[in-house]
Amino acid sequence: MNKIIIIGIFTLMIVAKDVFKSYGDLEVLKGVSLTVGQGELVSIVGSSGAGKSTLLQILGTLDTADKGEIVINNQRLQTLKNKELSRFRNKEIGFIFQFHHLLPEFTALENVCIPGHIAERDEQDVIESGEKLLVRLGLKDRLVHKPNELSGGEQQRVAVARALINRPAVIFADEPSGNLDSKNSKELHQLFFELKNEFNQTFIIVTHNNDLADLSDKKLVMRDGVIV
Repeated sequence: MNKIIIIGIFTLMIVAKDVFKSYGDLEVLKGVSLTVGQGELVSIVGSSGAGKSTLLQILGTLDTADKGEIVINNQRLQTLKNKELSRFRNKEIGFIFQFHHLLPEFTALENVCIPGHIAERDEQDVIESGEKLLVRLGLKDRLVHKPNELSGGEQQRVAVARALINRPAVIFADEPSGNLDSKNSKELHQLFFELKNEFNQTFIIVTHNNDLADLSDKKLVMRDGVIV
């Protein structure tokens, strides 16, 4: 039976316990445990090779742990088969990467709508949701533009809208501003906080940006495969 757990002022959204991961003889995660509340913006920082991106990929179901338990929105990930896990990922998780990974042949709106179509939602509902998100993110006049017609900051905002289209429980972002200049980085970070406050959206962000990390609700520091 699912239980909703309250921690402080937050409903618990993510629980990871004793997560281990190795690639061959290389031990990358060495027993990582963490909790994240609904509506929290959590940053994960640390030097290259500390295990940040591996942890993010495992929490986001893009990779699997060798050992450990992960619960997201009251769902134990270990109990899900491949197709169930894919459906869960599409519905409950949004991703934002350093490189936006927009499909070049599609417009901004078409890129945003892809996860909604995969979820087999009503087509008109998906399109209307995509338009509202792009307008909300300041891209009202860019709906029919293709990625090569957008600036780097605009492309990343399209990627944010795509991550939000299915109203996921949590957004995972891996160095989302790493490919942006300082102005666009600052605007993107401000957008994350606005979305967190407006929609009670949960964010877990791997970043080297100290300004973003210091403003987060929680800053987790990784070193040699553990949170310190």
